[in-house]
Amino acid sequence: MQSRVLYLSGGAGAPAARRVRLLLRQVLGGDAAAARSGRLEVRALHGKGDTVTIGDVSFKLKTPKNPEFVPQNYMTDSLAQAVVHHLRWIMQKDLLGQDVFLIGPPGPLRRSIAMQYLELTKREVEYIALSRDTTETDLKQRREIRDGSAFYLDQCAVRAATEGRILVLEGLEKAERNVLPVLNNLLENREMQLEDGRFLMSAERYDKLLQSHTKSELDAWKIVRVSEDFRVIALGLPVPKYSGNPLDPPLRSRFQARDVYHLPFKNFSAPVFCYNSLLSRIFYIGTSRFSFRQLIGCSSDFETLLFSIDTKKDPNHIQIWDSFPMMSVQHVIDRLYPYNVFLGKEGRTAVKDALKRFELHDSKSHLLPQKITKVESAHRNKPFKADVTVQIGEKEVTFQVPAGTALLKNYPRSDTFIKTSSHNQLLAEMMQSHMVKDMCLIGGKGCGKTVIAKEFADILGYSIEPIMLYQDMTARDLLQQRYTLPNGDTAWRPSPLVTAALEGKLVILDGIHRINPGTLAVLQRLIHDRELTLYDGTRLLREDRYQNLKEELQISEEKLQERSIFPIHPSFRIVVLAEPPVIGSSTQQWLGPEFLTLFLFHNVRSLSKSEEIEVIKKMIPNVPSVAVEQLLSLTHKLRETNDTTAQSLASSLSTRQLLRICRRLSQHPDESLYYAVNKACLSRFLPNLARSALHKNLQDCGIETSPDETKKLEEKHYTCEINNGILKIGSVSIPIYDSAEKMKVPDVLFYENAQHMMVMEDMLKDFLLGEHLLLVGNQGVGKNKVVDRFLHLLNRPREYLQLHRDTTVQSLTLQPSVKDGLIIYEDSPLVRAVKFGRILVIDEADKAPTNVTCILKTLVESGEMVLSDGRRIVANNAHVEGRENVIVIHPDFRMIVLANRPGFPFLGNDFFGTLGDIFSCHAVDNPKPESELAMLRQYGPDVPEQILQKLVAAFGELRSLADQGIINYPYSTREVVNIVKHLQKFPTEGLASVVRNVFDFDSYNNEMREILINTLHKYGIPIGAKPTNVQLAKELPLPDHKFMGYWKVTEPGNAQQKLLCPTETQKIDVKGPVYLNIQGFPLERHEARSLSFTEQLAFWTLPLEEVNFVCDVAVTKEEEAENVLYVTACNPVSLFFMNVSSNSGYFVDLYDLFPRTVGSVWQPFVTVAPLGNPLKGQVVLHEEESNVVLLLDTNNGALRHLLLLPADQESPKRSSWWSSKEERSNYKMCREFSHKNWLVFYKEAGNRLIVLDVLEGQTHTISLPINLKSVFLVAEDRWLLVENETNQKFLLTKQANMEAEDSGVCQLYAMSEEPADMGFGLTTASELCVPHAVSSDQLSSENLSAAVGQKIISPNRVFSDEHNYATIVIGFPDLLSPSEVYSWKRNSSLSCKRASPSDPFYYGAQRKKGAAKQTNCVTLLASNQIVRILAPGDVPLKDIYPKDVTPPQAAGYLEVTDLNAKKIKYIAIPRSQSLSPYTAWLSKISDADALLAPLGKVGLVSVDMGGGVRLWETGLESLQRSLQDWRNMIGQEDGHPVQITIQRDSGLDVSSPKHGKVDPDNMPHVGGNTWAGGTGGRDTAGLGGKGGPYRLDAGHRVYQISQAEKDAVPEEVKRAAREMGEKAFKQRLKEIQMSEYDASTYERFSGAVRRQVQSLRIILDNLQAKGKERHWLRHQAVGELDDAKIIDGLTGEKAIYKRRGELEPQPGSPQQKPKRLRLVVDVSGSMYRFNGVDGRLERSMEAVCMVMEAFENYEHKFKYDIVGHSGDGFDIALVGSDKVPKNNKQRLEILKTMHAHAQFCMSGDHTLEGTEHAIREITKEEADEYFVIVLSDANLERYGIRPSRFAQVLTTNAQVNAFAIFIGSLGDQADRLQRMLPAGRSFIAMDTKEIPQILQQIFTSTMLSSA
Repeated sequence: MQSRVLYLSGGAGAPAARRVRLLLRQVLGGDAAAARSGRLEVRALHGKGDTVTIGDVSFKLKTPKNPEFVPQNYMTDSLAQAVVHHLRWIMQKDLLGQDVFLIGPPGPLRRSIAMQYLELTKREVEYIALSRDTTETDLKQRREIRDGSAFYLDQCAVRAATEGRILVLEGLEKAERNVLPVLNNLLENREMQLEDGRFLMSAERYDKLLQSHTKSELDAWKIVRVSEDFRVIALGLPVPKYSGNPLDPPLRSRFQARDVYHLPFKNFSAPVFCYNSLLSRIFYIGTSRFSFRQLIGCSSDFETLLFSIDTKKDPNHIQIWDSFPMMSVQHVIDRLYPYNVFLGKEGRTAVKDALKRFELHDSKSHLLPQKITKVESAHRNKPFKADVTVQIGEKEVTFQVPAGTALLKNYPRSDTFIKTSSHNQLLAEMMQSHMVKDMCLIGGKGCGKTVIAKEFADILGYSIEPIMLYQDMTARDLLQQRYTLPNGDTAWRPSPLVTAALEGKLVILDGIHRINPGTLAVLQRLIHDRELTLYDGTRLLREDRYQNLKEELQISEEKLQERSIFPIHPSFRIVVLAEPPVIGSSTQQWLGPEFLTLFLFHNVRSLSKSEEIEVIKKMIPNVPSVAVEQLLSLTHKLRETNDTTAQSLASSLSTRQLLRICRRLSQHPDESLYYAVNKACLSRFLPNLARSALHKNLQDCGIETSPDETKKLEEKHYTCEINNGILKIGSVSIPIYDSAEKMKVPDVLFYENAQHMMVMEDMLKDFLLGEHLLLVGNQGVGKNKVVDRFLHLLNRPREYLQLHRDTTVQSLTLQPSVKDGLIIYEDSPLVRAVKFGRILVIDEADKAPTNVTCILKTLVESGEMVLSDGRRIVANNAHVEGRENVIVIHPDFRMIVLANRPGFPFLGNDFFGTLGDIFSCHAVDNPKPESELAMLRQYGPDVPEQILQKLVAAFGELRSLADQGIINYPYSTREVVNIVKHLQKFPTEGLASVVRNVFDFDSYNNEMREILINTLHKYGIPIGAKPTNVQLAKELPLPDHKFMGYWKVTEPGNAQQKLLCPTETQKIDVKGPVYLNIQGFPLERHEARSLSFTEQLAFWTLPLEEVNFVCDVAVTKEEEAENVLYVTACNPVSLFFMNVSSNSGYFVDLYDLFPRTVGSVWQPFVTVAPLGNPLKGQVVLHEEESNVVLLLDTNNGALRHLLLLPADQESPKRSSWWSSKEERSNYKMCREFSHKNWLVFYKEAGNRLIVLDVLEGQTHTISLPINLKSVFLVAEDRWLLVENETNQKFLLTKQANMEAEDSGVCQLYAMSEEPADMGFGLTTASELCVPHAVSSDQLSSENLSAAVGQKIISPNRVFSDEHNYATIVIGFPDLLSPSEVYSWKRNSSLSCKRASPSDPFYYGAQRKKGAAKQTNCVTLLASNQIVRILAPGDVPLKDIYPKDVTPPQAAGYLEVTDLNAKKIKYIAIPRSQSLSPYTAWLSKISDADALLAPLGKVGLVSVDMGGGVRLWETGLESLQRSLQDWRNMIGQEDGHPVQITIQRDSGLDVSSPKHGKVDPDNMPHVGGNTWAGGTGGRDTAGLGGKGGPYRLDAGHRVYQISQAEKDAVPEEVKRAAREMGEKAFKQRLKEIQMSEYDASTYERFSGAVRRQVQSLRIILDNLQAKGKERHWLRHQAVGELDDAKIIDGLTGEKAIYKRRGELEPQPGSPQQKPKRLRLVVDVSGSMYRFNGVDGRLERSMEAVCMVMEAFENYEHKFKYDIVGHSGDGFDIALVGSDKVPKNNKQRLEILKTMHAHAQFCMSGDHTLEGTEHAIREITKEEADEYFVIVLSDANLERYGIRPSRFAQVLTTNAQVNAFAIFIGSLGDQADRLQRMLPAGRSFIAMDTKEIPQILQQIFTSTMLSSA
């Protein structure tokens, strides 16, 4: 046989010669040269059969039976020696008949070596890419149906075995574990049993059998011969270095392995360009085993992220460099290896260092492409090519790229795409990459990836094929799907990806980060080699290989296509869109080593601020530019920060969302930007931290909202009207839709309210802009109702789709079913809505997996979607182009999606986070109280208003508790509506029992129950109260009244002289106004009748400072609902005012007008008089010592100083306001008629009255002939004056209308008091006394008659003084005839009683002399009562309380004298919370520690000195009414016996009634007429029958246990239970060696945080449960039928089921690591020092206790440790993560250590060092997430620590969530500090009780976001 070496030139030679053409270049130097250099040569030897020799190994070629199966064009121009060595080794194994396994790093090298070998040896190939979806049927046999019967088709492994082909299995590590063992026997013994009954047998055995049997016999036995040429070449990655399933040992043992590493550097004979040295450096980095690990010295698993650069991909880059020699090297490397995107900080630094070491980093001379300047079709007969000119630096470079099948449009052209410089640069770079390879665009949500890809396609004339990827997508979904033909046969339908490959389209794979990497493996060959083998055996070949094959086989295209071989269009390209991987996350790191080899990467950065402004202004020309500027400065501030919270907010403000905001602002320029941003970020439902971060950033950017704007929005009147076919909601209108499908239009019971109208107006605005809507809210807030009402008003037909856990992409689009053996698809509501232009309402969108719902994105964005039956949804008719199976989206189609809010307790999928920015988002909240009340009135028109108000208020509070995270369940409007519906239908049932319908869910959770009950009680819902629990004050008898004598008006002497008093009128001198700040504050109002019924109605506390106290109280005399309470305090002087029924108050500080004094020189005493209409809301303030009169308008804070007298008459001089020490008399103000806008002022012992008419602005001064002690305005025109020395009374009459006229004279009458004649000449002489209170109106005649015991109609006045409970003067003041005086005398006068020293609890005891300024006596005419507050010493406590009861500590007692009932009651006023230290000053104000004022006609309000406000009800009638209402609210007790009554007609007549016989056994009797006490009978006494004489209950109850029975657990049982509990407790203490004293100490800390621990643990449990949620497992042999496998079921396959199970972690995916938490606590000396002041050390100990208890038993999920810092050091270990305390004793030890350390350590502060050290140390251990929480006091400045430095430390490592909690603060230190620190990272706990609450907030918001 002759041997020759072929030297080949370009012409057409023999096929074999062509295959080895360039291989032989390496042996040009002949044998000797080859031997010398140690190079291997490849020879083709020709003889009878061709032979290929590699080195010393030869292989004899055979002619292939099916030459189309032989790989084509895999041989390259020059083969590297390493490759030749690999080929020689494979040939050796082939000759040995062994199967080989090529193992090595990712990339196409292993596959190409295998194909080169097969091409060289002319072997046919069967190729299969294994993926996680590969099943046994894909390898062995698959059933198909033909002509109604099923038969088996051989698959690749069987075909290869029988036809003698080579089976190439790629990606063994991706196949599921149980799939590949089916090949074990075939590999080992070349045997396999097939499903169709045939048996594959090895060639040797078969040939042996053939010697003794005929072939027909073997065929009859179904034995098939396995060809001796059958081999298997497996290609795989080394696992564990790369992720995947490790090889099964039996399988591994059957292969021979060869490591195919990257080609060594010396083997590269790269083309020599000017950049040869540069290339060598790159190849060196890429190929040396030395690689990055030695460069960086990093750990091996870190190296799996630092993948080596793939050399196979580099030659493509050489092509780019060839065209652009001036281009930046680093930039090209970035495209190969986008390390900035997926490596953490350390990794990035390491790569940069490596590039520097090899001098590959950028120098200034290197340039980047700037823009595309020209695109035109390539000439020279090159179809589908374009010449693109790109500007780079000053030069323009033209190069050729593939172009689409459409005509190229002129470029550049003006169209909708707005180019910015960064877009231009990106498009130019994409052109460069497009020259050589497919691309991947990586960028955040909404940054414009899709738009750029479309623009790129447009430039090159490509048709686009968008394919939305989702997580469950299988390899079949990507390539081919099965369907049935009309005759029932099964067939395969190519996917859009395959048709795009054939037609030369640009495929956009959107969302590659979602798809499973194992599924993507099937595309590797398509991307690397442009080859693809489909499930039905079809093969797609690269264009040149196809042409090659055609030439070689000399057959036509039709023939090739009959053989199922098709060319891939040369224009075909793939552009992949992805979101950046989450750095440091174990689950979302999709950018793996294999993926890096597939594409060139381009990072789509968010636009710069100026570019974004340009885009917005060009797209929306009329948008307000100020708003755009503010909006973008906010967005970029959020994007540029390192703070993860802020970055998550930035993702809600993507470019897409900004355009949406601006479109809306351009249509509605009056809308506030603040509102738009909050709406886009859905701030209502953000965790507290994120919300505070957003508000801080909004403030910094000047985007704020004023309270006025909010108020304006709330007060805006929202209506909804339809006129002439136009619907108007609020201020927005739209024509009503004309729909024929009335049955599809929702119609719902809807009660309009302002809040829902507001939401609907908002929705309509976006609807008109063409947006799809997303409504997010808690459960039961009315999302569905609002949407249904909205569509009802618009008259739009609706399709409804409810999602759930098991929703799949298929069920969203089509529902397959089988009919007559055919698969038919029924359109889902989504497809119907698209077709017919309906509104698709998708409910519960957060319940479906986000990987399912994300297919909505392509529908919304590009208006395209491919359905599983092959139809396609497209956006406009232009795309139809005569194609069939196309559904055009109807122009009226819209989507409205409803979802619950993200986070706890819904724990749904974060629909908003994933897809929020493609919808216009609306937060639907529970209605505001007014709206909710209006709505409830319509649901329950007969339910009392008071009950509705209580419900609305209580539920409002519960919702705010849910928002703060104190309770978990967000109570909604739905629950309140259900309560109201119940009350409407069953009005007799009590509210207290009906609310249990909602709250019984929580009855087993004690902490939660306690919060609920407290909240309901606060608003007066008496849950748990018994109707008998009435605790009204004890009534004592009132002594009988006595006739005391007469009051006579003494006429002057005979001369008929009148005492005339001249009056003088003057204008008031007004100074001012100055405007004071009115501050609002919330009122914690509590209803008092929660568990028991008392006289007290409600109470709350004013926020008084400790040293301040109350000096006057007044209430407006308005309608009762509108009563405003005014309270003045005098140290410093301030005014509080509030509506008594509201829950907010206001405060005005008057300190600047009345400065606080030093010592006790000047003690201001300010009284207040509220004015009436038209001056409503204005009050007059009067300081008694300096006689300063101020008029304050509480509506706007305007304050005016009224000078009543000219300056020279004012006394004392202003200069002596607060400096004079002389004893001065006081000025007084009479305000009985202040509601008529006039007041009277006088000076004690003075002789003038000054009448101030506020409305007219003038004063009338009346000069008197007497010196005054006190003045009582008993009527508008009649005043009672008391003379100073003698206490004699005078009556002053005046004109009712005092005008400045001549007759302006007042008349004074002296009055004498004549005692009654007692008979026998005795009279009851009594000294004259000054009344404490006089009514300014008279008692009604009924009340007067009841009081004095005789029917009488007459003018009268009620008095009260220190000697009498009450005095009625009949006839006074209108009749001048003698007036009768009746009195109810006290046993001893009040002034005689003195406090007993044993009662130090009220201030009256400490007054030295003189009467108190406030008498605290009130007459209530309507209820005929006189009420006064007495000091406890003046009260007969022995009569009120039994001997064995200690009276409560009281601020005083209300003494209620009831003249109707003739009773006295004493009601204790509870003591004030805090007492001011100024006791002497206080005692001058009042005898008791409280002040009193009337409230309305029958109510009272008392305010104690500490600011405790209480409302009282004392009138008998109103108390009876209230008690009835209260009992109705409670309803009947549970224990109330209930009977079941069945009405039936007995058909028997009634005879005469009789008692009936008495059953001695008292058995129950039903029906009949014999026995007494039966039920449902006739004639006899009983119940529920007819005709009996009377009712008689013989005690037969129906299944009813009395309440007493329930409660009556015998005492001994209780005692035994208690003893058992105590014994068990002591036993436990003994076990952990803890004393009872220790146990109680620990309980002090543990008890304080029990609630927080409980709620944290609930959240952790839920997170754990969510983490363990089960998933659908596919390809199961049992379970539920998988819709996607119906056809496989028809053909008879078995694994067509799915079932729920726990998902196996992805092969090779990193282990879930626990989260790491480090708590850094301050245990410095200052903590111990200030603990006495604010308990800061104890609170820190509580916080530590909370962390230890909450995380107990969750160590696998959360690893925590606790360190302290103090003057002694910054790293004081308290709890180590490996030594967490297991029981209370160990936890107490840690708390004791903290306490002791703080007590004995050195002073000093190491907060900074401690924080820095904690952040540094915590990351040394691997974890899923890191938290550092620092507890410190805020006085960092004292140690010279700057806040900016602290902020820097907190944010040093982006991986660590660091938070600071500052305890205590001097002045505004903590506030200043917080402003300087990053938003949401710092908290101030002014009250240390908040620390556990803050910790809980941190855990819930951060852990939920990352769960």
